[in-house]
Amino acid sequence: MYPLHRPRRLRTTPAMRRLVSETEVRPRQLVLPMFVKEGLTEPSEISSMPGVLQHTRDSLRKAAVEAVQAGVGGLMLFGVPAERDAVGSAGTDPDGVLNVALNDLRAELGDSTVLMSDCCLDEFTDHGHCGVLAADGTVDNDATLQAYGELAVAQARAGAHVVGPSGMMDGQIAFIRNALDAAGFTDTGILAYAVKYASAFYGPFREAVESQLAGDRKTYQQDPANAREAMREVQLDLAEGADMVMVKPALLYLDVLRAVAEVSDVPVAAYQISGEYAMIEAAARNGWLDRERSILESLTSIRRAGADIVLTYWAVEAARWLDR
Repeated sequence: MYPLHRPRRLRTTPAMRRLVSETEVRPRQLVLPMFVKEGLTEPSEISSMPGVLQHTRDSLRKAAVEAVQAGVGGLMLFGVPAERDAVGSAGTDPDGVLNVALNDLRAELGDSTVLMSDCCLDEFTDHGHCGVLAADGTVDNDATLQAYGELAVAQARAGAHVVGPSGMMDGQIAFIRNALDAAGFTDTGILAYAVKYASAFYGPFREAVESQLAGDRKTYQQDPANAREAMREVQLDLAEGADMVMVKPALLYLDVLRAVAEVSDVPVAAYQISGEYAMIEAAARNGWLDRERSILESLTSIRRAGADIVLTYWAVEAARWLDR
């Protein structure tokens, strides 16, 4: 009499599996994070992220065009300045590396992709924190909001379609929205890093941006043990006017991603971070994992958990595989 039910019938052939597949990853759902370094004469590979580069302005343009031609949905830019100071003034300088790069790409690509920018101070400060420091060395939340407003306006003026506040300051979305609207950038969107954990897996990224951080960011990024807190952060960002919300990291927080997707009435993104990238690359290079299958499975898991958009360093390569 048994088995009475045979679910394997729906797995018998590739055509059958394709017909009943519940989750799809498409190139348009992928966003490529990119790094541009001031003063660089040749692209430089990031040692802990094989295949990922610090770009020159010229190589950034070429790589961006290739990404758009591959069909990726957007680009997220991070700048690495030659000089830093306590308040991250290179971030608002019209001639600063990130703003110049945004201008380059907007001129090159127009509206053919969604150009995003990291709206945070950490790459630009000599202490590596995401905000302005108070006299006692803590991050001054409200003084940082003022800096974020100026940063967002500078990036919108340089050509960003969407700014991505990643600093986890209280009230940052409302402050940035008001600053953008007051400056006339009512169409510039905000991708809120609504849920950003104080993860141990950011190490390779900090090499990529040559972070000056000593210590940690546990007083403003979230405790990895907390999920209810994440939902509160999401609700606050939605109430403040976020156009999209993001969970970061992705793979280690799929439960949180699913919970966010169930309550959000705006698109949900997830950032497959540098440590996630580095782990799979290292295992594949040692012959422990099938690289292509592992990458695509990881992206599928993030989509299955509820992400409408996935930021991933494999965006271009994955897009080409998906369109084969």
